[in-house]
Amino acid sequence: MATTTTTRRTSIQAAALLVGTVLGFSALAQTREVVIGYQDMVVPWRHAQETREVEKRTGYKVTYRKLGSGAEVVRALASGAIHIGEAGSSPIASAISQGVPIEVFWVLDNIHDAEALVARNGSGVNTLADLKGKKIGLPYVSTTHFHALVALQDAGVDPKSVQIVNLRPPEILAAWERGDIDATFVWDPVLAKAKGSGKVIITSGQIAAKTGKATFDGLAVTKAFAKEHDGFLAQFVQVLADADKAYTGHKAAWNADSTEVKSVAKWSGAEAPSVPASLALYAFVPPAEQASSQWLGGGKDSGVAKSLAATAAFLKEQGTIQNVLPDYSVGVNPAWVRRAR
Repeated sequence: MATTTTTRRTSIQAAALLVGTVLGFSALAQTREVVIGYQDMVVPWRHAQETREVEKRTGYKVTYRKLGSGAEVVRALASGAIHIGEAGSSPIASAISQGVPIEVFWVLDNIHDAEALVARNGSGVNTLADLKGKKIGLPYVSTTHFHALVALQDAGVDPKSVQIVNLRPPEILAAWERGDIDATFVWDPVLAKAKGSGKVIITSGQIAAKTGKATFDGLAVTKAFAKEHDGFLAQFVQVLADADKAYTGHKAAWNADSTEVKSVAKWSGAEAPSVPASLALYAFVPPAEQASSQWLGGGKDSGVAKSLAATAAFLKEQGTIQNVLPDYSVGVNPAWVRRAR
């Protein structure tokens, strides 16, 4: 875990990078270009990436940049390397707590059982208590890092008694196959591969149900870009909504041989036969529901703002961040989901 000194240094570096971000966006404010950072998550809008639907509808030049973790995504947002990025609620909460000027504008998915803690066969781990002295691979400051700590604490296991190793998903898979780690808490496509030679100990859905501490994946935009590109974001959100609707309304058609699933596999790095089962683990929230107080609407009392606040409080308790803001609605903007159909 990050030390207080490391956290201070990270905050200072982020603040310095923000100066460059603001200056950079002022110069590029009127350009019709956008850089979108994405991860290897298995979600419907990967097909829209493949068909270049965002470009077709907006007329913008879109550059997609694949990043290895939510922590990498928020650093890229802070530095101005990307304008929009996919990240879990934990790295988003960490970024907003440290003053990175971003806003969550779309809930990519409600994670549910799409993230799980899996113990490798032969590791001797059958319960959370068995993790004492064992080695878990997961990405630091991710939703799985957050839920791993929550689950251990809830089970009465001191997180310090467990060796938590900071690994990105591709590194987790390599370490898993070498037998270097006893367990992992991760998402597909790596999760599907780990399940093949491991046992699910607990899922994020089960942790959320037991503790009330839910997690989600979201899309965040820098405030500077959002200020200058309202029309683009409205159209982009409609692309996202249409992609989710295409899946939720025709799940049976999204089979391993479909062009949609092949697109998802290509962009996420998953294997096409595993994609339908992976998609089924998530809940994809329609725009009207996202605009409600359950998610992005409602200001300080919105579901997303409260989730970010609870996550930040826990991260501070664990020494990962220094500050918890009084109101996380500063990092939530429902304007574009309200306009989506």
